[in-house]
Amino acid sequence: MSEETITAEDPITGEAIEIPADVEVGEIIDSPITGAELEVVAVDPVALEEAPELEEDWGE
Repeated sequence: MSEETITAEDPITGEAIEIPADVEVGEIIDSPITGAELEVVAVDPVALEEAPELEEDWGE
């Protein structure tokens, strides 16, 4: 059983990368090129953005 993949553009390098076909908006994907975390922001067509860095919330 092979998992279906689709092609999307890495927003950092502009190169085409393969990602699972069943991704959902908000999902985090690791770029196979740069290792950076990418967030799925749209699925039709698939659009990726560099995931924001999570900051600690100390209740301030």
